Amino acid sequence: MSDIIKLLPDSVANQIAAGEVIQRPASAVKEMLENSIDAKASNIKLIIKDAGKTLIQVVDDGIGMSETDARMCFERHATSKITNADDLFSIKTLGFRGEALASIASIARVELKSKREDDQLGTEIIVEGSVVESQMPCQCSKGTSISVKNLFYNTPARRNFLKSDSIEKGNIFNEFLRVSLAYPEIGFSYYHNNELVQQLEAGNLKQRISGIFGSNYNQRLVPIEESTQIVKVYGFIGKPEFSKKKRGEQFFFTNKRFIKSAYLNHAIEQAYKDLISEGLHPSFFIFLDINADMIDVNVHPTKTEIKFQDERFIYQILYASAKRALGQHNITPTLDFERETAFDDIVIDKTKEIRPPQINVNPDYNPFDNPIGKPSNVSGKNLTKHVSHEKWEQIFSDSKTSFSNITQVEQSELSFQNFEKTNIENSEKYSGSKFLQIQARFIVSPVKSGMMIIDQQLAHERILFEKYLKCTSTGKISSQTLLFPEQVKLIESDAELIREIMAEITAIGFEISEFSKNTFVVNAVPADIPENQNTAELVETLLENYKRNQSDLTIDVHTNLCRSIAKKLSVKHGKYLTEVEMNALVDNLFACQVPNMSPSGKNILTIVTTDELIERFKS
Repeated sequence: MSDIIKLLPDSVANQIAAGEVIQRPASAVKEMLENSIDAKASNIKLIIKDAGKTLIQVVDDGIGMSETDARMCFERHATSKITNADDLFSIKTLGFRGEALASIASIARVELKSKREDDQLGTEIIVEGSVVESQMPCQCSKGTSISVKNLFYNTPARRNFLKSDSIEKGNIFNEFLRVSLAYPEIGFSYYHNNELVQQLEAGNLKQRISGIFGSNYNQRLVPIEESTQIVKVYGFIGKPEFSKKKRGEQFFFTNKRFIKSAYLNHAIEQAYKDLISEGLHPSFFIFLDINADMIDVNVHPTKTEIKFQDERFIYQILYASAKRALGQHNITPTLDFERETAFDDIVIDKTKEIRPPQINVNPDYNPFDNPIGKPSNVSGKNLTKHVSHEKWEQIFSDSKTSFSNITQVEQSELSFQNFEKTNIENSEKYSGSKFLQIQARFIVSPVKSGMMIIDQQLAHERILFEKYLKCTSTGKISSQTLLFPEQVKLIESDAELIREIMAEITAIGFEISEFSKNTFVVNAVPADIPENQNTAELVETLLENYKRNQSDLTIDVHTNLCRSIAKKLSVKHGKYLTEVEMNALVDNLFACQVPNMSPSGKNILTIVTTDELIERFKS
């Protein structure tokens, strides 16, 4: 019987390695950008066609390569970063394993042009499917240009499993964003299908963040900085009031390498505890500089996960640094026993005598001699007996008005008067018009079988959701034109999303036009939007809610948008309602087709039966 174990050909081995390193076009972009950074480039240009399926090209002005190096870079495990095993424990560069170009060349057609500053001519090499087709001298600028064409051309199964162009384009932009954030001193430009998507000039970190996310981030960021013997922490964290429902703007970099760590994320989240509402997440752009021998970056093929020698210490430093940053900028209350600076600017006339305030105390005063609202002859010993005869409605009048203010208002703050009032025909009809609001969250009313409890936010979401569905289906949606149109700058992925769903956004009452690349002008909003609503925040939150709902494959774009805007505009927990508002809310809830379930599938109301209440009071 012949031997059955054989060595794989290099081309097959490279394709297997490519499956680990190059999972999608964004993976190739990451590896190529990191190689340009290691080459000490000052400017890097990324050119993409058809979301990377047709072309991925990276052009830099780095140190370039010699003819021999240009040929060697396509060999597996060929690297200039490692000479012995000890170097693996002190990695200071990005691409160090020598797998990227060899893996890419095994599943695409790669054209490389490179030239060093002192060389007269550069080198051009064409590799396809791990086979070198040509190598010749060429005329080119200093630096390196690598073009990857027809990615996965010889692995059709992997190419067929790629997502849509918009998703793959978003993944590419995310990799571009992470690399450009880590290196603000390098200029970056990004082109897709011959259109300039992002142009980032070299500068500092804050300028880079503003260049990517918009100039309004200058007012949203708080610097964070801490230096210890083990780690140096620096960067920016977002102010609590600008927290979002998605974790999209949370970035950790260790030695300028983007990493993912749920453990370290938790440290920052804990620093914001009691400052932001549940379900919201702060933004942060945090860099950790740590000795290379105290981390292991080679634990994951994409190098986004690393190991720390003392992760608990890093956690405590991050938590303390974030708390200190928030406290220094008067975001969290702090005590300073050294000196009060609040009165530094007050000018005091020193010619006038300053007298301390005088307090007169009557030593004969007895507070029980004349209780408030009682005759002077009521003594302290029979005060309790006297109070017990008073009406409880008068004693607790203040607390009752905090639950339900029965003053008639002409116009509800929640615009409930715009909803059509209908008669309630339900087996569990609520009695009377008296409602009780508990903890500014629940509306309670007696019903035939016991007590009905309604979640006010979920109820309003259902009302708005069905209203927008009905209005958009009949084409009777109304808009209000803004007196001053507002500009909204979005990141590339959000800008691409808003272009895709522009028709549906217009259908729910928005009028948005594209002003420049990734900048949009909002000319009109749905008629029910409050006047004090920040337009940029409205659009950003609408897109965030939309992206969260995308995981539900049972809803279409139109339904998703109606759910998103209903969630944004609904009355939130913590909002005190008048009795008129509670009446309107309950009326319109039971006029809905599905009054007991929110658009996201949560229970809006529950009935606590009389039997359940009796059971609770049994001894």
